[in-house]
Amino acid sequence: MGYPKFIPLIPPPNYSESQRHKIAKEYYKLMNRRRTVREFSSDPISLDIIDDCIRTANTAPSGANLQPWHFCVVTDAVIKKKIRIAAEKEEHKFYTHRATPEWLDALKPLGTNEKKEFLQTAPVLIAIFMQKYGTLPDGRLCKHYYPLESVGLATGMLISAIHNAGLVSLTHTPSPMNFMNKILQRPENEKPYLLLVVGHPANDAIVPHIHRKSIDQIRTNI
Repeated sequence: MGYPKFIPLIPPPNYSESQRHKIAKEYYKLMNRRRTVREFSSDPISLDIIDDCIRTANTAPSGANLQPWHFCVVTDAVIKKKIRIAAEKEEHKFYTHRATPEWLDALKPLGTNEKKEFLQTAPVLIAIFMQKYGTLPDGRLCKHYYPLESVGLATGMLISAIHNAGLVSLTHTPSPMNFMNKILQRPENEKPYLLLVVGHPANDAIVPHIHRKSIDQIRTNI
C-alpha cells in the first residue's frame, strides 16, 4: 500500500490585521450586492470566463478529495429550449398541485411563477451534477463520500466567482430534474443538483426588495 504524498503549503499572504479587516470588509460589500436575477440580457459571455469560474468551483473541499461534481455548460439555443420546456412542465405541476399553500405564500413576495423565459434568454446555463460514485483509473467503481455537501460547497464558490467576474446568476431547481440527464446525455451515476443561469442583467431588470438577516441573528460567539 502506498503512502500519502505531501508537499509544502503555499501560505496565504502575510497581511496585517488591518489589511485583513479591509479585505474581508471589501469582499463582504462585493458579495452583499449579489442578487438573484430573473431578467437577463441575451448578450454573450466568453466561455473562458465561465471556465475560470468553474476552475474556482473545482478548488472546493470535498469528501476524500474525490471531487464528486460535473458542470455541463449549455449555450446551444436548441438545448436551452428543450430544458425550458421540460422545466416549465415540472414547474406547472409544482405551482398547481405539488406546492402547499404555505409554500406558495412564502414565494409570493418573490413574484415567481411557472414561466422560465430566462432559460432561453440568458447566454449560459450551467447544469451542476452530483456524482453518486466515480470510476478509478483501473475501471473499478469508487464510492463518493459526502457528495451532497461537497457539491453544495463547490456551487457556492461558483456563484461567488460568477458575481466576482461582474456577472449575475439564478439558481433554478425544478423538481424532479431527471430530464436533465436525458437532454444533456449525462450518465446514470450523476444526479442533477442545480441549474445555474448565468449572464448579464437586462437593462430594465428589477429584483424584489428584500433584507438579509443581521450578523446578530446568524452568529453566536462562545
